[in-house]
Amino acid sequence: MSTKTDAARGTGTLEARNLTKDFHLRSGFTTTTLHAVKDVSFTLEPGRTVALVGESGSGKSTIARMLMKLETPTSGEILLDGAPSGTGGRALERYRSDVQMVFQDPFASLNPFHTIVHHLERPIRLHHPELTSAQVRERAVELLERVRLTPGESFAERRPHELSGGQRQRVAIARALAPGARFIVADEPVSMLDVSIRLGVLNLLAELQREENLGVLYITHDLATARHFSDEIMVLYKGDVVERGPADEVILNPQHEYTKTLLGAAPEPENLGRLRDEVRAELGIVG
Repeated sequence: MSTKTDAARGTGTLEARNLTKDFHLRSGFTTTTLHAVKDVSFTLEPGRTVALVGESGSGKSTIARMLMKLETPTSGEILLDGAPSGTGGRALERYRSDVQMVFQDPFASLNPFHTIVHHLERPIRLHHPELTSAQVRERAVELLERVRLTPGESFAERRPHELSGGQRQRVAIARALAPGARFIVADEPVSMLDVSIRLGVLNLLAELQREENLGVLYITHDLATARHFSDEIMVLYKGDVVERGPADEVILNPQHEYTKTLLGAAPEPENLGRLRDEVRAELGIVG
């Protein structure tokens, strides 16, 4: 059962155009300005993943929050299908039907007092009021099975504390798909998960991206997984995009010193969570 046609889901663009965000910090009588994001532009298209890579404090999550309308840009704009995106009322509701986020912390993003199925039914009802209660339930259970929580009915009435971190993040992914989103902002979606289950969650995201023809912004500090799961990589340093290009090109022929530094600390995709130098030492590789 689908709440949006395949044609609708596989069309359009989400564009960040010259996004800038400044924060004004006060200390006593002194005010300083923090330039968190500086003139950043990119376009998300159906069926493609753009990775935004940088260390903590580089501005990645601020960009995500602006895309989700949780922060207002100091300047610049966000365009959905070539038109300025809504800022309130029904226009914002329509925007959030198309653009959804998977947050970093699966332990904080789900309400511990509600069942798993409640987390999915609520956005379905909000964005698709034409559906009956039975149809909403059917859609929610279908989504659980779509993210490999099977059988869906066995997970529906559980609460978040009864699920592992990886299972909770799968619920978060299902919730992002619930309104029929065309674009997903995945903000460090596996950084708080055990190393042993990270790859499974990333593979699920990649599979859903292909099958649902989603446009995905994958935010991470890890260039290795960015190469593995993305078509294009943008490297962010202190709010500036210092390098961008096709994933293989950025990884195999980095131009900026910061990109080279990130590569030196990046875990191999098959050894997520372990620094490359440690793996090389174990294998007896010199140089």
